Amino acid sequence: MSRYRRPGSRSRVLVIVQNLPVPFDRRVWLECQSLLRAGYDVTVVCPRGQGTGPEQVVEGVRILAYQPYAPGGRAVGFFVEYAYSFLATARLALKARRQGAFDVVQACNPPDIFWPLAWALRVRDGSRFVFDHHDLCPELFESRFPNGPSVFHRGLLLLERATFRTADRVTSTNESYAAIARSRGGKAPEHVTVVRTGPDPQRLKRQAPAPELRRGRAHLVAYIGVMGPQDGVDIVVQAADLIVNTWGRDDISFVLMGGGDCWGDLVAERDRLGLQDHVDLPGRVPDEFVTEVFSTADVGLSPDPLNALNDVSTMNKTMEYMAFAMPVVAFDLKETRVSAQDAAVYVEPGDVEAYARAIVELVDDPAAREEMGRRGRERVEQQLAWEHQSVGYVAVFDELTGRPRRAARTTRGVASTSTPAAPPSPAAAGAPAEPATPPLARTEA
Repeated sequence: MSRYRRPGSRSRVLVIVQNLPVPFDRRVWLECQSLLRAGYDVTVVCPRGQGTGPEQVVEGVRILAYQPYAPGGRAVGFFVEYAYSFLATARLALKARRQGAFDVVQACNPPDIFWPLAWALRVRDGSRFVFDHHDLCPELFESRFPNGPSVFHRGLLLLERATFRTADRVTSTNESYAAIARSRGGKAPEHVTVVRTGPDPQRLKRQAPAPELRRGRAHLVAYIGVMGPQDGVDIVVQAADLIVNTWGRDDISFVLMGGGDCWGDLVAERDRLGLQDHVDLPGRVPDEFVTEVFSTADVGLSPDPLNALNDVSTMNKTMEYMAFAMPVVAFDLKETRVSAQDAAVYVEPGDVEAYARAIVELVDDPAAREEMGRRGRERVEQQLAWEHQSVGYVAVFDELTGRPRRAARTTRGVASTSTPAAPPSPAAAGAPAEPATPPLARTEA
């Protein structure tokens, strides 16, 4: 194995992302910043974001980007997209490698397709491979295409297993994902570290409200996230129909921020129900607008329905609502309870009327909203924030590169260590990762 590196250069890390551009992917951007502060040289390969070029340096991170491919929402389209993304990523990774070998390659999923590239760089240069485990791709496929070809599902299981087996270390976004890495992935417990996608409480916090966002009404209810088949935003529209058209509540406005495969259908359904004046669907919006909405809203919505994926996934939006001291209305999912604890009202999965009722009851109880919001914000500051998660994350890279262990430190009164085998404190968003605005991602991706 060869390892060419310029004399005196820092340890190099290559980060591969396919499903979101960077720095829009909040989790990945926080990871990059943590590695930079720890003294690593960081290069990212990802799809281009709106208004970005093929190469840029943002706050010290070199970003090489390719033109994204739009799959069109069909299962076979994702296969074509992944093949295209792999080839585009390999081309840019080899371009970046001309400046020297990478000590560590990190690949983020979905999808689970980059292990051959990590393996090739290991053979060529001795690079180590970290799998940043954002999503469960087989379950994600099932949630989007419940009647999809079984061969695709089996293929995704094989790709996932190959990724786990190739990885030297796995950073999982919660304990449920870590358990899958150990069981389905066959990873040794000491090679799996839980690194949650914690929000940054210094940047994500309430500011002065913008009353005009309520559109002349007393209350505002907010959603942010991807709008796909598995995200439950249609449930919010149904709940708004009950609240406004059936129960006659004209004092509540809704703003549902984000984009995705279902955005057009959601707009059409809203218009069919005559909710144009009550439900705003602005698509993806600037950071400043999100901050204004979250500083004004009374309740945050996490309508993710119960399925094999959502039950064990941590939703970025839930923790972001908590960072803004907003109480949350969510369906009763395992990892949502882990994240929000008593900062949320939990509804029986699938019960749209109960979901609508929970929104109205919270809107009508300012004391409960204030107390739940306070508890959520406190939980973010003391346990979920990225500053608590980043210590264990950087320790994984220090171990792989042979750097000395960093001394334990205390942040906001919470002791932290850099032992990679010990998961950090419980803490998503997505992951999805994720600018001050969180990414429009379902999970901690």
